[in-house]
Amino acid sequence: MEFKSILDLRQSPYKDEVRPSFYMDFNLYQIIDSIKFHWGDNIASFYTYLPADTECEKYRREIFQDIKKGNLYEELMSFVSVMARCKEAQANQEEVRVAIQKAAWHVSRVALYGDAFTGLYKALQETDITSEGFKTLRDHLADYLEQESFKEMYRQAGELQTEMRKFRFKLFYENDLIVITEAEVPGTYESYLEEHFEKMPEGMKNPFAGSPELNLLEQKLMEIVQQRKPAFFKSLTRFYKNYEQYAKNELLQFTSEITFYLSYYKFMKKMEEYGYRFAAPEVCREKRMYANGLYDLALACVNCTEDKEVVSNDMEYGENEQFFVVTGPNQGGKTTFARSLGQLVYFTKMGLDVPAMAANVHPFSCILTHFSVEESVETGRGKLQEELVRLRPMMSEKCENAFVVINELFTTAANYDAIIMGQKVLQHFIGQRCRGIYVTHLKELADAHEQVVSLRALLDENGIQTHKIARKEAGDEACAINQVNKYRLSYEQLKERLS
Repeated sequence: MEFKSILDLRQSPYKDEVRPSFYMDFNLYQIIDSIKFHWGDNIASFYTYLPADTECEKYRREIFQDIKKGNLYEELMSFVSVMARCKEAQANQEEVRVAIQKAAWHVSRVALYGDAFTGLYKALQETDITSEGFKTLRDHLADYLEQESFKEMYRQAGELQTEMRKFRFKLFYENDLIVITEAEVPGTYESYLEEHFEKMPEGMKNPFAGSPELNLLEQKLMEIVQQRKPAFFKSLTRFYKNYEQYAKNELLQFTSEITFYLSYYKFMKKMEEYGYRFAAPEVCREKRMYANGLYDLALACVNCTEDKEVVSNDMEYGENEQFFVVTGPNQGGKTTFARSLGQLVYFTKMGLDVPAMAANVHPFSCILTHFSVEESVETGRGKLQEELVRLRPMMSEKCENAFVVINELFTTAANYDAIIMGQKVLQHFIGQRCRGIYVTHLKELADAHEQVVSLRALLDENGIQTHKIARKEAGDEACAINQVNKYRLSYEQLKERLS
């Protein structure tokens, strides 16, 4: 198989689409912001589109599991570091104006490029990789690195760089003259200064390291060096001309795409230091879909540095069960649970580990969400009309086998109307063989269909929210007591405070 991409087995139809609506509904931006902290804004684009199909999801999933084997993650991070230096050399090459200096920076680029991919190939050989993506890349590199054209280019770059590093000169200023002599001087300019000046002025630094652009003295020195070593500089110029286009496009693309996996793995290890667990999800339709220790990863990103607890939950869809209907008190964790379930499906589809202790997730065609919104000032539509406008395309398009997350629909409608509309929504998606979760204040929706399961947000013995969600018949929860206790609004407390 020909290697094309470590990210996509096939081109994703979602690649050029705008950020999906569920990105905001699941608070994924909070997770991506944490990842971007170490990797920059460009990394976010990899998290905004899904693989083309379930086969492509499996392709990614196997690659991510390989990254966790042995020292491969560390080797890949080293590879990315070398290629970052290659990119810096390119920036310097583009900045300088002296032709021979451009050629010198080009040699550095080619040498770093060769070092990076020979090192990567060695790491892939030494790791027990099983993913199709990495095995195809390894075979591709084996052929590429053995080509005479690459070996000759890499050899020349190494020899030219070694020769450049041997250049050593001493400059003496006396009698209004600068005397330049060749010399065998070990180490760097900074080490030479430290050796010969016991008490260097504080803040003294290498005047030749401030910019890649040559100053006047350096330009004059370069002219003298070229006169003394004409053969070397002819070789340098010839190399630049012969290997101006030196890199393979698919390998440069790999350099960018591999950061998707590395960025999530680095983020995952950081969250594990705070005590949060991740699991490689099993993806099997023949087994029941479940998750143990499932939690809202976006909420964990917010709470981890503040030492606040994030409550986890277990969930399972039994045989012939398609929708959870979650009822219970306000601020009881219903929406948080719905988000965590959506994140579970999202990260599974992305080919990454999920925020849970263990999970089996069914393969879904897509993710559909509808979260409650406020009235639109721009359109003049009321809240109910806004919800219906957003709901219409979800229900009019063919969405078979989608995962659907609905949060508090029809809250401004009369209860009777809201129940009728909610039942029709559930029946539609169940008829499309979708699976999902519907968070609502309407207990009647728990009986909307035989394939609906009733879940409730639980209170403790004092009527305080536990943020635990469990299978339980919908009922009329006494929600006021928890607010009374939370804000000290009992009769005795108010009497005490007002007296």
